[in-house]
Amino acid sequence: MIDAEVTRLIKKILVGIDTSEHSRNAQAYAFYFARIFNASLIGLHVVDIVSIEGSFFHDISGSLGLEPYLDFSSKMREVLTARGREVLDEFAAAARRENLAVETVLDMGIVANQICDRARSSDLVMIGHRGVNEKFSTGLLGSTAESVARKSPRQLFISPRRFREVKRPVLAYDGSERASRAMRSAAEVASSLGVPITVITCARDPKLGERTLAEARTYFENYTPKAEFKLLLGHANEEIVKFLKAHEADLLFIGAYGHSRIIEMVLGSTTEFVLRNSPCPVFLAR
Repeated sequence: MIDAEVTRLIKKILVGIDTSEHSRNAQAYAFYFARIFNASLIGLHVVDIVSIEGSFFHDISGSLGLEPYLDFSSKMREVLTARGREVLDEFAAAARRENLAVETVLDMGIVANQICDRARSSDLVMIGHRGVNEKFSTGLLGSTAESVARKSPRQLFISPRRFREVKRPVLAYDGSERASRAMRSAAEVASSLGVPITVITCARDPKLGERTLAEARTYFENYTPKAEFKLLLGHANEEIVKFLKAHEADLLFIGAYGHSRIIEMVLGSTTEFVLRNSPCPVFLAR
């Protein structure tokens, strides 16, 4: 039975939709979570204005002294808009076949910005690890996903290429305020799914790590199934990813940021490293 607190936690799920494989799996996870929480879905497709009015075409048309660029831009906008409607119609039809409440939105602009703007009217945002331009991006995390991860005002679920039912969730807990929010979400989701969750804390000082784990043990006392607790020693970013692989985890809960934004800008963050290297979906709490 689903805890009433959880149903209040996730009632509306915003899903970023495009034609990529990662997006299709984000859709699969969205349907999965919507069924569990009796949530409604909002499918969002953004016509990327950068694809229409990018600097490349401006530079080419300007250097050649051509005016027809404006006509090209208009036609490209029409094509991409029509394709966006098709993608959203397919999403809505699939959701209705699953008897899920669904609505769709077609926006135009910078993809990450539009997703974050629309996120304000939802409880959870779900996007693919990479989008349709994945072949042209660098690293293991698409630029749109990275931008949304940094700016989204709501909880964020980043989906990998392959869908798996959630049976071995993991919470990375470091005692910070955002980690505490991740702990709340993790406890409620795991309880609703009826699966045990493993709570990991990484520390260089074992005594400090045990104190942090003790906080988590206290929090999980009244939740079922019972949680498991593991202390990892070493660098948090590397140890978390190593544990996820060894444990064959299928979902990681983590706070959006574990340090101050200034430290993060200079040194990077554990969250960013994990997002780039996690073998499973990541649920970012805010």
